[in-house]
Amino acid sequence: MDRIAGWWDGAELWIAGLPFVPQVALVLVVAVPVCWGVASGLDRALAAMFVLLRRDPDDAEEN
Repeated sequence: MDRIAGWWDGAELWIAGLPFVPQVALVLVVAVPVCWGVASGLDRALAAMFVLLRRDPDDAEEN
């Protein structure tokens, strides 16, 4: 566990030491795909749950 914490501290210090523009670029390159993956996974999980509950979001009544 100490190795992971040491690696993380080093990476964090490296990112914090970068100028603002490279920090933003690096965060975007990492954060956008991670957020897309999480959103995609949640979408699939909720779709599977709706199938199991026999609720189709396309059949929802419109008000």
